[in-house]
Amino acid sequence: MKNKVKKTDKDILLQIIRKISVLDNPDEKDVALIIARYPSLSLKTFSKSQIIEAYRKYKKDIKFSPKKEKEFLQRIKMKKVRTSSGVTPVAIMTKPYPCPGNCVYCPNDPKVPKSYLSLEPGAQRALSNNFDPYLQVYNRLVAYTKIGHVTDKVEIIVLGGTWSFYPENYQIWFIKRVFDALNDFNPKNSNYLSTTKEREQKRTTWPSLYLAQKVNETAKSRCVGLVLETRPDYISQDEVVKLRKLGATKIQIGVQSLSNDILKLNKRGHSVKETENAFNLLRMAGFKIHAHWMPNLYGSTPKNDIEDYKKLFSDKNFKPDELKIYPCSLVLNTELYNIYKKKRWRPYTEKQLLYVLEKCITSTPRYCRLTRIIRDISSNDIVAGNKKSNFRQIVEKSLKDKKLKINEIRHREIKDIDVIPDKLSLRDTIYDTKFSTEHFLEFVTKDDKIAGFLRLSIPKIGAFISEISGSAIIREVHVYGQVVGFGKEEEGKAQHMGLGSLLIKKAEEITLSLGIKKISVISSIGTRKYYSKKGYKLKNIYQVKFLK
Repeated sequence: MKNKVKKTDKDILLQIIRKISVLDNPDEKDVALIIARYPSLSLKTFSKSQIIEAYRKYKKDIKFSPKKEKEFLQRIKMKKVRTSSGVTPVAIMTKPYPCPGNCVYCPNDPKVPKSYLSLEPGAQRALSNNFDPYLQVYNRLVAYTKIGHVTDKVEIIVLGGTWSFYPENYQIWFIKRVFDALNDFNPKNSNYLSTTKEREQKRTTWPSLYLAQKVNETAKSRCVGLVLETRPDYISQDEVVKLRKLGATKIQIGVQSLSNDILKLNKRGHSVKETENAFNLLRMAGFKIHAHWMPNLYGSTPKNDIEDYKKLFSDKNFKPDELKIYPCSLVLNTELYNIYKKKRWRPYTEKQLLYVLEKCITSTPRYCRLTRIIRDISSNDIVAGNKKSNFRQIVEKSLKDKKLKINEIRHREIKDIDVIPDKLSLRDTIYDTKFSTEHFLEFVTKDDKIAGFLRLSIPKIGAFISEISGSAIIREVHVYGQVVGFGKEEEGKAQHMGLGSLLIKKAEEITLSLGIKKISVISSIGTRKYYSKKGYKLKNIYQVKFLK
């Protein structure tokens, strides 16, 4: 009797891969059942990242066609929603550093930058990498690669409170190391770095940063968006120019409230006037404005919050492009905790919070994206109030049950749905700000799902930056769907249907029709080549095109 050939883990992994590849229109449960049915020799269930790694290692033994390979990787991909907005987001954190504010609600965890808590997911990753920007970026890209995501188009989101309060030398060094990590990363040969020891901080010059940016224009992992976080009272003309020199395209800015009384009561440290000034300067420079707003602050009420929120979009000084709604959370070691103990403030009940958020979401215009509702704070850190991290889903379900429409962008994104070009229509939403007339151009499906959009700003007054003076400004072009690599075509994927080009062409037509012959774009470092092919020439910190 012949001895049976013993199976190896490689054999089991190949069997799993082949079983998944022949599934007929599977969902995640179907894939999970197959993985569970074929454990390793040690009887442990293989992780999806192990299966993806095995496929890359043994793909010559499997011999899938390109189409078959694409189908398999799409089925096995983990956390698809992470890259369904068209880019791969990488959130990193600056080192612990003092903040100029003394907000009563703000935690003061010495392990992380002020306003953050060490148990938050982003803070945990930063701590494990000793706040080294290079390691944070590189290791995050490794993690994405291991679970099947494309890392060609990366949006870097720098968290850490008031970026503008950090020393300039640290800022330049930090961003340069971000670009170094992007430039060094190769998804075909990616491994975790062996050390988390922070690299020696040497004086980094602007020219060395510019060189790293130049390299990134053609790197495998390109920065298609750089987001920095700061306070309104730290925005000036000089600061705006510096943010642009660093490569930033979007600024997260803490509005919190549009009531001077509430700002003063919560010891915010600035007034509404500084917020107005920050919005206007950032918009003049073409930045996307990503505001933070907080209901349930000390001294406010549900009624006041709803009126305050409406002012965000009715007052021409504001009208943010994106928004995070962070209901005030009560944590230990804050002045608000002492106020709470004296019974001078209390968190909203679930019913009150639901009511406020329903009113906010339904009054959000279609040009704004609600990036986050409810901050990602551990329930262990919250003393009283809402501890449900899925409260957004609760609110959206309630609105659906009431048959109330949601217009904000995130709710309407097509995500990984295949798109038929002929079924899309172009919509232009026009609205006024103090500085400009804004055109929000979007390709939408019959049921109003958004496949891509462009933000075009037509200035009413001259800009303080010479290269964009007298120019229309393309502030953002974004095409949705799962991230597709540079130079690759995928049938039905919005990112490679030419939607971006069509939107840019329409923006140029609108600009010319208004008698303006100059159009500029606040391009990110990784999209410079894309715009240069369309006739936009780099002029200092913007790309400019003269229209005929």
